[in-house]
Amino acid sequence: MAPMLSIVLVHERFAASYRECLDVVARERRYLAQVEALPLERIQAFVSASVADDAIQFFALDGERVVGWADIFPAWAHAISHCGSLGMGVHPDYRGRGLGTQLLAACIEKAWRKGLTRIELEARADNHRAIALYEKLGFRHEALKSRAMRFDGVYYDAVQMRLLLGE
Repeated sequence: MAPMLSIVLVHERFAASYRECLDVVARERRYLAQVEALPLERIQAFVSASVADDAIQFFALDGERVVGWADIFPAWAHAISHCGSLGMGVHPDYRGRGLGTQLLAACIEKAWRKGLTRIELEARADNHRAIALYEKLGFRHEALKSRAMRFDGVYYDAVQMRLLLGE
């Protein structure tokens, strides 16, 4: 019997698997600003802090293997503490199965429960699949940042999008 795909809250036992998934997506040099995952010790500390803080962070699992993640981290400064920044990724072998929608929906629901009223994101302008997902869940375009990212000497524009509570 094939393992079940599930969406779960961040947990320390998945830190190594999360790092592996993050590394695969980062090495695609397309979807994330980073091009490789941080060392395991840093990821473990990050995940432990997320658990301790009841962070808005979820993992998509295939059995016990992390195959995607999404998180929304609130801004720390007082005047913008109602805002959160979205980050997410799905392992290439698991794209197109609805995991991104499930991860993002779980994060949005928890963000609103935790008192955020604005969620922001930035995506490469040529990442049409992700932009379509964000639009489907109600995000609106706010700006286009020219030459916002650079991979191997090639510049890429990025879109900035936002979701407002009650909009």
